[in-house]
Amino acid sequence: MWFRNLQIFRLTPDWAYSTDALAEALQKGLFQGCGATDRVARGWVPPRGEEGALVFSVARQQLIALGVEQKLLPASVVRQYAQAKLAEIEAAQGYKPGRKQAREVVEQLEIELLPRAFVKRGLTYVWIDPVNRWLLVDASSSTRADEVMEQLKLSLGELPVTLVKTQLAPATAMTQWLAAGHAPGSFSIDRDCELQAAAEERAAVRYVRHNLDSDEVRSHIAGGKSATRLALTWNDRVSFVLTEQLQIKKLAFLDMLKEDAERQAANADDLFAADFALMSGELAQLLGHLLDVLGGEGE
Repeated sequence: MWFRNLQIFRLTPDWAYSTDALAEALQKGLFQGCGATDRVARGWVPPRGEEGALVFSVARQQLIALGVEQKLLPASVVRQYAQAKLAEIEAAQGYKPGRKQAREVVEQLEIELLPRAFVKRGLTYVWIDPVNRWLLVDASSSTRADEVMEQLKLSLGELPVTLVKTQLAPATAMTQWLAAGHAPGSFSIDRDCELQAAAEERAAVRYVRHNLDSDEVRSHIAGGKSATRLALTWNDRVSFVLTEQLQIKKLAFLDMLKEDAERQAANADDLFAADFALMSGELAQLLGHLLDVLGGEGE
C-alpha cells in the first residue's frame, strides 16, 4: 500500500476527527456496489480488507480507502445494438425513426445492457495526518482526488480542508533550481523534467533520463521556458516528480525502507502497519522540507 502519488491538502483548524469519530462518519457512505442499472458506485471500504475497520490508525496517522466500482459499457457496443433495433423499427413502420425515437431506443438499450456489462473495481487510499495537518490522496489526477473529496464531504457533512499554497510557486522554484544546476536543502535533481513556454502555443520540451545540468537546459530557460515537472530525490531515500500544481507523482521509496518494514513484521497485518508507519513518517518529513524550500505556506 505504499503511495505512488500525492494530491496534497491541508487540514484546517476545524478538523477534529478522532479515529472513532471518523469511522462513525464514514459509516454513512459505506460501499454498496453497483445496482443492476448503475454505471458507477463509490463508498468507503476497510483499507486492510473486508474484515478490517474503516479507519486504520498507527501513531495518530489515519488511513482510509474509497472503493469504486464502474460498469464498462462501450459506446460502440450500444451503437451496434441500436443500429439493429432501429433497422427493425424502420422496417416495421415504413420510415426512418426520428431523433427523439432513436435517442429513446439508445437509452432503453443502455438500461437493458448494463446488467451484463463488465465491472471494473478500484481502490483509492487517503492518508490523514492530524499531527502535521495533512490530508493526502494517492491519486495521479486531480479529478480522482476531487471524487474522493466529494465523497468525504458527503460523509462528514463538511470538508475542513484547503489546498496548499506556497510563497514560491513550484514552477518558479523548479526553474530556478534547474538554472542553478542544483536543488536546495536535502533535495537533489534527477534526470527528468518538462519545460514549457508561456507563449500562446505553449511550446514544450521534455527530458527523460537526461543530464539536466547542461547549457541546453539553461538555454531553454533563458529563452522563456519554465519547469512544469521536475524529478527530484529527497534525502537519498525517496524519489518523485514535482509538478507546477504542487502535485507529487511517481513516488518511489528506497528498497531499504521496505526491507525495514519486512524485518519488523511477523505477519501480513504487521507488515501493513509497518509499511504505513514508515511511509507516513518519511513523507511527513519530506513534505515539511518541501514547504521550506518553497518559502513556506502562503495566504
